[in-house]
Amino acid sequence: MENSSPRVVVITGGSKGIGRAVAYRFAEEKAKIVFAHYDADDSDSQETLKVLAGMGVEAEAHKIDVSLFQDVDLFFREIFGKFERVDVLVNNAGITKDTLLMRMSEEDWDAVLDINLKGVFNCTRAVVRPMIKERAGRIVNISSVVGQIGNPGQANYSASKAGVIALTKTTAKELAGRGITVNGVAPGFVDTEMTAVLSDKVKDGFLAQIPLGRMGMPEEVAEAVYWLCSDAASYITGQIIHVNGGMYM
Repeated sequence: MENSSPRVVVITGGSKGIGRAVAYRFAEEKAKIVFAHYDADDSDSQETLKVLAGMGVEAEAHKIDVSLFQDVDLFFREIFGKFERVDVLVNNAGITKDTLLMRMSEEDWDAVLDINLKGVFNCTRAVVRPMIKERAGRIVNISSVVGQIGNPGQANYSASKAGVIALTKTTAKELAGRGITVNGVAPGFVDTEMTAVLSDKVKDGFLAQIPLGRMGMPEEVAEAVYWLCSDAASYITGQIIHVNGGMYM
């Protein structure tokens, strides 16, 4: 993984939460960072860019809907046109639209699957050919503990994250012979904007299932992502690293 120039790292959902923590972790090695977001306003992305600039790295933010194949294709064409390569792709973009299955609308099902699963397909497909040409690359997909164990009220989210796990393993098998590793990180109950909106009752229910007795931090997930993209993990592919405090073993 040694390059004569800084690695080019692309992170989806990179303006806040886990994606932001991943960006900050890669900034420590002075990587060139491009992150995508789809926030209603640019305040989070601008804050992330400000911190990255303070860390002395070249960084860009782009607003993009990862579920749109053509938009994703154009996004990556621009990246390759400017930087010539992508060394690391972290597929982190995700949404929730929680409700019980019997109340779930087709629109809410489609929206979550489109962003959380199709988005991973769209972004991965966009980098595969150039990575194959370089015979090198690291892809890390962010799944979730509920992709393994399920969760009432999250049929769409659980299905999308289980799909990410299967896609990770299949893509890893397809690309291993080309020097590209593909792995997943499955966070448990992590302190982010997504979990901040949950009621205390729901939070207490999650905490009761965690042997370590606390929520995870975005930085702890970012460390797992970063390690999978390091030389230390060069013989690891097709694996799902669980960062969940023992919630799933």
